[in-house]
Amino acid sequence: MATPLAQPDGQSGRLDTGVSATRHRATRKLLAAGLVAGSIEWYDFFLYGTAAALVFPKVFFPNSSALTGTLLAFSTFWAGFVARPIGGVLAGHLGDRYGRKPVVVACLALMGAATFLIGCLPSAATVGALAPTLLVVLRFVQGLATGGQWGGIVLLLTESAAPKRRGFAGTFGQTSVPVAVIISNLIFVAAGALMPDDAFLSWGWRIPFLASVVMFVVVLYIQAKVEDTPEFRDLQREVSQAQNKVVRAPLTQVIRSKWGTVLLACGLLSATNSLFYVSISGLLSYGTDHLKLDRDPLLAVVLLSSAAMLATIPWSGHISDRIGRRPLILVGGMGVAVWAFPYFWLVDSASLPLIFVAVTVGFVFQCLTYGPIASFLGELFAPAVRYSGASLAYQLSAIVVSGGTPFLMTALIARTGSTWPVALYIMFMGLITFASAWFLPETNPTEVRADPDAVPGAHLYG
Repeated sequence: MATPLAQPDGQSGRLDTGVSATRHRATRKLLAAGLVAGSIEWYDFFLYGTAAALVFPKVFFPNSSALTGTLLAFSTFWAGFVARPIGGVLAGHLGDRYGRKPVVVACLALMGAATFLIGCLPSAATVGALAPTLLVVLRFVQGLATGGQWGGIVLLLTESAAPKRRGFAGTFGQTSVPVAVIISNLIFVAAGALMPDDAFLSWGWRIPFLASVVMFVVVLYIQAKVEDTPEFRDLQREVSQAQNKVVRAPLTQVIRSKWGTVLLACGLLSATNSLFYVSISGLLSYGTDHLKLDRDPLLAVVLLSSAAMLATIPWSGHISDRIGRRPLILVGGMGVAVWAFPYFWLVDSASLPLIFVAVTVGFVFQCLTYGPIASFLGELFAPAVRYSGASLAYQLSAIVVSGGTPFLMTALIARTGSTWPVALYIMFMGLITFASAWFLPETNPTEVRADPDAVPGAHLYG
């Protein structure tokens, strides 16, 4: 059962230990379910980025030059990000009308099916142009699923947590990102190490995609064991008592009344999304094609660097519960901007230890932003339109920044022969994040943190 942490009894001033223990167990189960579900979902999505950098140019675009094949593979990678806002809009509407849990379950099932089917696709050598066409279609389906799941999972976590722990609770959805990067890279490294390159390109690359079948076990668990959030159930009770409280078009209401907030919230993700996709996808292509580094050691560097995210994301969410969300996002955005040029100076050394330093420091800065964002985006919007507002902001950044970054990086380097234009782009993205956080209100200010009964963000919408 997804229930919030127990609060003090109004008469005795003491916790009912039996109820408290039950709620603590329920909360731990929900946090674990959110982490596992998010990890498998992001694993499926990121797996495609690794394959697009290392495998898909040869399997699906074998008659193209190395550069053209990579650009075409990254174009199909981008298709998933084009679909994410559509998925976010659809899931946001349904999630605000019918609940967070059913939408999350549907999105997880859709992602598992699409990823499994990618592993079953024939190559271009077998069916010609039909192969990349089917690849784009399935990538689009992946994008729809990812666009819908993020908002649902983080709202299940934050709306079910005690108000003073929402920042930390939300990071269990965010921490699934580095977990997914580590798992996807580990599987690729293992598959590549256990077989010759010819076998890996022929059939070995399919194994990580087929492994996504385990998603359906997670779907069944969430469907059977997780309840919708207390905040949404309260909203349903209000709706049943007063029909005029129904928001029949939550997305329309968000756009009409909070469009400025949506755009600024979208800008919050610029730094973290751009640097992250440079590090997990663009860097793999650049390192193997231009720096002539071996694939597996470079994958290992990204894998080890991701371990820094496992600690930084939960810590940043916890600190945001104590000092507010905006300070961490401001520091993270400015940190990414300042680190942009040193990042590429270290990468261009072609030294694996220096690349490890570049990626690790970059991950720490972007995690200072990414950790608090799960709670911050939700708190900017009232419960009746929260799924729509948070998903729209998050997924708009995906299509504008995330999906295009590896493609843009490859194209800029090919045109200029240098990484400085990419560094300039990353610096600009960091400044956008800083400016967006500067102009948005703090959802967890001092007066809210000092009030034991206050819910973060409630002062912004009544």
